Amino acid sequence: MFKSQKHTFWQALLVTLFIFGLGIFVGILLENSRIGEISELYGKSEIYLLDIRLQNEIYSEGEFNCEFAFQENMKFADDIYEEVKLLEKYLGASRLTDEKIELQHKKYVILRGMLFLNSLKIKENCDLSYHNVVYFYIADYNNPRLDLKVEQKVFSRLLFELKQKRGDEVLLIPIAVNKDISSVNVILDKYNITYDELPVVLIDEKIKITELETLEELEVHLG
Repeated sequence: MFKSQKHTFWQALLVTLFIFGLGIFVGILLENSRIGEISELYGKSEIYLLDIRLQNEIYSEGEFNCEFAFQENMKFADDIYEEVKLLEKYLGASRLTDEKIELQHKKYVILRGMLFLNSLKIKENCDLSYHNVVYFYIADYNNPRLDLKVEQKVFSRLLFELKQKRGDEVLLIPIAVNKDISSVNVILDKYNITYDELPVVLIDEKIKITELETLEELEVHLG
């Protein structure tokens, strides 16, 4: 009986070690997959930064095809929106890559700031009727404040619904403000937005919304 119990113990131990080893192996595979995707996003963001800087120079010259520039800006916004969602999904998922993902996230915050600047220049030079809707928020994956998380989820959901409903009438630009980026702080200061007010939706550089419960409340300001 003693030998039988000992045999069972060793079997259980081997099974446990196998499962543990398999878990580590799968974890390493997932980690390598994340690193590969982050490296790909790194390459894209470098190209994006050069591209959007060149676009900015072109728009500063004041002579360009307005409709084409608008469509390119809209496509650019959609592309980086999807990639930031992927980064935010990965952020905090692995201690090994948190720092790399955080650096990437900062790049995309800067890209969104430049996207906003380009949109301002396009509107300044073109007779276009779309609306800039900039959403300033605190990236909340490490934020313990439950009330802020809930409020930002409401804002995000309503803004997503607005974009789905109004399409190209709206250029939606979410910008995380807690990344210690000077240019973002300058934008906040320019439009008199403080951290205490966040989250904030800025519509057409004039209307500042700090409380939001329904889609209709947003649409009132779009006309």
